[in-house]
Amino acid sequence: MQTINTSATPDSGGNVSSWALPALTFLFFIWGFITCLNDILIPHLKAVFDLNYTQAMLIQFCFFGAYFLVSLPAGALINRVGYQKGIVLGLTIAGIGTLNFLPAASFHSYAWFLAALFVLASGITILQVAANPYVTVLGSEKTASSRLTMTQAFNSLGTTVAPLFGALLILSEFKAGDDAGSVQLPYLILTVALFAVAFIFSRLNLPVVRNTTAAEKIALRELLPFKHLLLGAVGIFVYVGAEVAIGSTIVNFIGLPEVAGLKESEAAHYVAWYWGGAMIGRFVGAVLMQRINAGLLLAFNAVAAIVLLIVAMTSLGSVGLWALLAIGLANSIMFPTIFSLALQGLDKYTGQGAGLLCLAIVGGAIVPVLQGMMADSLGLVLSYMLPLLCYIFIVFYGLSGHKVKR
Repeated sequence: MQTINTSATPDSGGNVSSWALPALTFLFFIWGFITCLNDILIPHLKAVFDLNYTQAMLIQFCFFGAYFLVSLPAGALINRVGYQKGIVLGLTIAGIGTLNFLPAASFHSYAWFLAALFVLASGITILQVAANPYVTVLGSEKTASSRLTMTQAFNSLGTTVAPLFGALLILSEFKAGDDAGSVQLPYLILTVALFAVAFIFSRLNLPVVRNTTAAEKIALRELLPFKHLLLGAVGIFVYVGAEVAIGSTIVNFIGLPEVAGLKESEAAHYVAWYWGGAMIGRFVGAVLMQRINAGLLLAFNAVAAIVLLIVAMTSLGSVGLWALLAIGLANSIMFPTIFSLALQGLDKYTGQGAGLLCLAIVGGAIVPVLQGMMADSLGLVLSYMLPLLCYIFIVFYGLSGHKVKR
């Protein structure tokens, strides 16, 4: 196992900078914000470039594909340059990605948008690999969990605010035949924010996290006996895929005449309810899991998501609209619960198991594209059969698949 030791170099005042934790909290907020802004970008670019659903979902494919391709190199990079420099580099790369939205819009190039999204997501991936350990060392070990919970709450706040921001600055300016120029201002603002925070982090005097022993190298085949871990990786894959696929299509679903027939600028405001439900559910779930078995609660939430999806697909109208949005509440505890159940009983394999689960986030790239293909051939409403199948697997994992058997 890899152990870490931390030491803090005093700043000019003799203490580790008091700005460290607030700055890290902003990182969690901004990558949640950027990730969720894709839900506004998808319907907008779909209309601008006259894309089908499969082509539009390439946005999520490029974004979440970066998690799969960059996570392991990012870990090696952090080991080489350190966590603080890794954060600065991640912010800088993300800023380069958002900056490229300006020429992509000017040259009306969808391929350029996709390339910019991959660069942006690569920077966010490096941030996630580097930032989480810092949260745990900035203060007492006893309060590390509460600090991490607080920063995760701000991540959820970012996902809740982003749709409102996008509706105001992107979709409200959209007109038929627009050249995608309405994305330039919001992504220019993000570029300035990312570069500014990168500069701040380069000046902060953060604790130095260094390895005292080399990480033990464990081959993937040594994880194969842990069936609950492998099933947990599938669970993470289908959960992230279902959550992203639903969030990516909410605006288009609400725009259907048989649902609400709202314009994109109006429908975008409802996306905040989906992600806001996930934020509220995390706090409620944290309390419930102190009294209810985690596997049973996971299965219950997955069943609730299945019921809500069936209602959304069959009722349509306002009932279907709110049923689809309520799935965000059901989603809330799924990721951390699957993650923690999958790591039970791994002992010295825990670090490698966590790495495998992080790679499974690539479900956010694959499932939305598959749903897009179904939407093009069967219609958007019937395409929700795919997320429904994802939730069925999560029910199985909560009831049986998570049990440790080696």
